[in-house]
Amino acid sequence: MKSFKHYFYYLSFAVVVLLSGCSKNSSDPTPENQYLVSSTLVGEFSKEQLAQRIAAGDPSFGAIAPFIQNGIKVYKLVYKTKNTDGKEIQASGAFLFPVKTGTMPMISVQHGTIRSDQEAPSYFGANSEANIAGSLFAALGYIIAYPDYIGYGASNSVPHPYEHRASLASACLDMLRASKEFMREQNIAWDERLYLAGYSAGGFATMSLQKKIEEEASGEFNLRASSCGAGAYDKTAFMKYLISTKTSGNVSSNQLYLWVTLTYDRIYNLNRPTTQYFKEPWAGLIQTNKENATINVSFNTIFADAFVKGIADGTDTAFLNAVKDNDVYDWKPNTPTRLFHGTADQLVFYFNSENAVKAMKARGATNVELVPINGADHGTAVQEFLLRTYQFFNTIQ
Repeated sequence: MKSFKHYFYYLSFAVVVLLSGCSKNSSDPTPENQYLVSSTLVGEFSKEQLAQRIAAGDPSFGAIAPFIQNGIKVYKLVYKTKNTDGKEIQASGAFLFPVKTGTMPMISVQHGTIRSDQEAPSYFGANSEANIAGSLFAALGYIIAYPDYIGYGASNSVPHPYEHRASLASACLDMLRASKEFMREQNIAWDERLYLAGYSAGGFATMSLQKKIEEEASGEFNLRASSCGAGAYDKTAFMKYLISTKTSGNVSSNQLYLWVTLTYDRIYNLNRPTTQYFKEPWAGLIQTNKENATINVSFNTIFADAFVKGIADGTDTAFLNAVKDNDVYDWKPNTPTRLFHGTADQLVFYFNSENAVKAMKARGATNVELVPINGADHGTAVQEFLLRTYQFFNTIQ
């Protein structure tokens, strides 16, 4: 199975090719920066250098090299946002743009799960998502915003709030606001079209960002379309499933489930001992290793009996309220939205997208659609997600 980064490369190619057409001039510049703190040039690359790097990275990408049209510049933006405690913090992200004339659309890409700070977009590390996919996007003529999220890059001194709806949404939105200020400073001609895309943890972040833009910042952005792949939108149903259902026992999957649990315990100031969530010997292992603990059994078997009971009968209101605060499935999108999901996904279960579309349509959403990828799991669904995203965005100019 090919890696997500490999498939994301193809997404970059697909999306940038489709985003051609009409344009309009940016307007209403802000006289003083409210979000942007600093911008640092990370690198400038000619189209010849980009073509060589792409071809060298994977022989199968060699055919894409002739499509590269421009050199690019890459900046690290540092900007103001708020941490989970509501206090101001400086976060960062990568901002890429082509060296060309004329107006361009912008794509905000919400990256998937990363386990190392050096994978964050603003470092533009070799073989990182931003380095590979971002370079290609920009080289083909498009502005790219890649938020790091809180906990990476400029904010790496604080924990990353993994799968926390509110902070993901605000950090991504403020990155877009800082990007607008940077474009004004640099006279970059954005045509004001904005597209959103992300898969898995990036799908959840994309849905969270979309909801925040539509409900709080619709006048700031011309949001054209949103493509969300395999996100855990219905956290409440997900948690109830995890306590009662046998899962794969995959170590990597269990670490992600654990990471969410520990994140909510911290952010919502529950501050419980691990023994309140988990049985021994798992509780001790988790106390020592946190989300990096090696757990190779079905996740439902490690929960403490009292915790399971509290979730099942609804008496553990503190934890259930924390989980519910991160639900992002039951609202009414106005933006054309597609939810792609493999029907055999054993990491982020299919019912997340199914429940979301059902709830959204019940609220009157008219341009939301679930696109099942039949028989595909979390990894094998990615390729179809990319193709369908291309087809979807191609209809929304």
